[in-house]
Amino acid sequence: MTTSDLEQFAAWLEELIRRRGFDIDSPRGGGKSRLADEAGVHRAAITRLLQRQSMPDLETTRRLAHVLQVPVREMLIRSGRLTEEDLPLPSAPEGGRSAGGGAAARHLTLEEAAAGLGVPPEQREMFIRVAGQFLPDAAAALGEERTTLASD
Repeated sequence: MTTSDLEQFAAWLEELIRRRGFDIDSPRGGGKSRLADEAGVHRAAITRLLQRQSMPDLETTRRLAHVLQVPVREMLIRSGRLTEEDLPLPSAPEGGRSAGGGAAARHLTLEEAAAGLGVPPEQREMFIRVAGQFLPDAAAALGEERTTLASD
């Protein structure tokens, strides 16, 4: 890790922290304390990072990623600790293409998700009904899944 890596990572992270609503510019430091509390880390770790004194350890990085709603993979790559080659994205499911291959990857149906998660057959309709409410086009997805279940 170079000083440049730390500087770039800290600048990116500062902006992300602000966008997530943490007031890290206040002299009283309320945003830093709230971030530390929500992440379950010491406030000093946040302060050292924002002052470009040290890179957070892996556990602190993981906890910050969770609170800031960013993949740990992105945090590790942006920190300069690992490269995209070190952390490749998973391959697309069979029938789809990889991220650079053109076609979008096929999404699981709710039935496939239920089976993959081990939901017992007698509880799958309930699972599909509940999970379907969280999809962007819930009505269409739920209707499609009911048709699939009815034909089984």
